[in-house]
Amino acid sequence: MKKLIPHRRFLCALLSVLMAGSMVACGGSPASSSGTTGSAPGSQASSGAESWGDVTLTMWGAEEDQTMLREMADAFIKANADKGNITINIGACSEANAKDNILVDPTAAADVFAFADDQLNELVAAGALQEVLLNPDDVKSRNLAGSVEAASLNGKLYAYPMTADNGYFLYYDSSAISEEDAKSVDGILAAAKAAGRTFDMTINDAWYIYSFFAGAGLEATLAQDGVNTICNWNEAPGADVAQAIMDIAGNESFRNAPDADIVSGIADGSVCAAISGTWNAGTAQDAWGENYRATKLPTFTMNGEQVQMGSFSGYKLVGVNPHSANVGVAMMLADFITNEENQLKRFEDRNLGPSNINVSGSEAVQSAPAIAALALQSEFADLQRVGANYWDPAASLGQILMSGDTQGKTTQQLVDDAVAGITAPVTQ
Repeated sequence: MKKLIPHRRFLCALLSVLMAGSMVACGGSPASSSGTTGSAPGSQASSGAESWGDVTLTMWGAEEDQTMLREMADAFIKANADKGNITINIGACSEANAKDNILVDPTAAADVFAFADDQLNELVAAGALQEVLLNPDDVKSRNLAGSVEAASLNGKLYAYPMTADNGYFLYYDSSAISEEDAKSVDGILAAAKAAGRTFDMTINDAWYIYSFFAGAGLEATLAQDGVNTICNWNEAPGADVAQAIMDIAGNESFRNAPDADIVSGIADGSVCAAISGTWNAGTAQDAWGENYRATKLPTFTMNGEQVQMGSFSGYKLVGVNPHSANVGVAMMLADFITNEENQLKRFEDRNLGPSNINVSGSEAVQSAPAIAALALQSEFADLQRVGANYWDPAASLGQILMSGDTQGKTTQQLVDDAVAGITAPVTQ
């Protein structure tokens, strides 16, 4: 990695990419390389396009995506073999942890990396995300509007949408839970009791507990400063939501469970319904076979009325490090691994939900239960945008409500305490 390319130099380098011009080399250990110099097919240059020379890039992605990313990288190298010697090194870095790893030292981070969309604001603020200047209108036009919004800040596109499946919904076994049962938490719990099985969810998790308060029309969202959180869960009907959660948690057929326990419960047959995400689709499919179903989140009972559960929606994005010595080529690689063909590959290889409009609208994707369930839930989902102080107090509230041990406090006092922690100023 090298120092940040000055603005004028970057624009010149970017223009050179558009015209298939030369790029500055970046050192690194070779992993895969290919090609000799020559003209780039389809170049906007009228003649005699120059070589990129020797280019080395590092790309980070999830551990489970390493083989797939290697195949994509090799395809990019092959497609650009006439432009120079290209080496792409692949490293494992979870999208969930990308920001933390990158911000340790952005100048030493990967040239191209995948990350969860809620990290975008902090990455931009830290100068660790290059604005998409190569083909922003094309990227916007080929991806779902929600994913473009998630990849943008203040009207500027800062990343390439990669997936539109980072949310949660209801899985159920139709041999125990009917379609009608699945519409409400009450129906699911009654059917689970009759089957001698459980309905699982992780209530003591800030990501999931949001669904109850959001469903009741309350909010937890990022303040204008992009750092702190605005939250009104202690306003009406927040205390009633808390009571409704306690009522669910106290039901004998409900089990508060972390993801690993949900997976094992589905696999061993003890769980007949669960709230989770696409990453567990394979487990549910294998365990329940032809009885495997997925749909939007159910309604829950609050003050005798049915309230539709909300959720966080999430997207996975690919960013380019502005500290790269080869920003232009890095942008081309990021664009390539998120194009229509490779989003289809992600779905086929890893069952990941596409953000690409054409792929998401295909018959294969629409017939995938988990992806279809996310689409149904999207009507009730909010883009995840909260400050750092949201997570622990919200999870603590969930832990208290799950346990039923309120330590003598009313539900109003519990949500007051949680909101005080959630909205506390973030220490810079």
